[in-house]
Amino acid sequence: MTTPTDGPRLLGPSEVRALADRLGLRPTKQRGQNFVIDANTVRRIVRESGVDSSDTVVEVGPGLGSLTLALLETGAAVTAIEVDPLLAGELPATVAAYAPDAGERFRMVEADALRVVDVPGPAPTALVANLPYNVSVPVLLHLLGLLPSLEHGLVMVQAEVADRLAATPGSKVYGVPSLKAAWFADVRRAGAVGRNVFWPAPNVDSGLVAWTRRDPPTTAVPRERVFAVIDAAFAQRRKALRGALRTLAGGPEAATAALEAAGVDPMARGESLGLEEFVAITVAMEEA
Repeated sequence: MTTPTDGPRLLGPSEVRALADRLGLRPTKQRGQNFVIDANTVRRIVRESGVDSSDTVVEVGPGLGSLTLALLETGAAVTAIEVDPLLAGELPATVAAYAPDAGERFRMVEADALRVVDVPGPAPTALVANLPYNVSVPVLLHLLGLLPSLEHGLVMVQAEVADRLAATPGSKVYGVPSLKAAWFADVRRAGAVGRNVFWPAPNVDSGLVAWTRRDPPTTAVPRERVFAVIDAAFAQRRKALRGALRTLAGGPEAATAALEAAGVDPMARGESLGLEEFVAITVAMEEA
């Protein structure tokens, strides 16, 4: 690797391909490896995320380091979580070469982000990532639940998933991801990303989702119980809630009683309800 002589810089197409060639890397669909090769795109992601020098950032799936370097450019500390041992082994050297003054602000964790139980170092305040599309929602929800210190962030996901995460009640794409993300954060769409900024180019469009931590609903009911009700409500999307929740409630009559106690029409569908209404339904089912 050639060390830049004019200070930190970001990776472009030639640098990404040279790194991959030297490592003998062939991106795999199984791990959702589509590497960003455009410096303007990673700077845009960082700008939209609101990260600055006061943040400690968790980055999932840093790959060859394109986004990592842009995050370090802000002065933030970065903890990168990478499941691929080849990439995890190389990234510290890339940071040392392209951002030599940022070494003390960078940590590398070789792990599956879906299975981590803690993150070393200072409590992270931001999550910014180009998430593998096949596990994007589970990873996001796992880390939001695991790390209550997270205050804000931005993730790049498949465009359809971005729409679902940011959807509101009544929308055709509103559902489980929308509701579960809303437990933790206010979520908004933050733009689209073209396919040509990736190597290899994915066969789907990408979208940016920005989020800001919010207080969860005030309730003694565990989050897991509320999420189970949400899952049941959308397992058969076209069913009225009376039918969708009958197994979980212990029968259609019990489901009807819980819904009426929560002030919800038993013939309503899940897509018409907000998070607070699902909390009320769960409370009613627990008290029955």
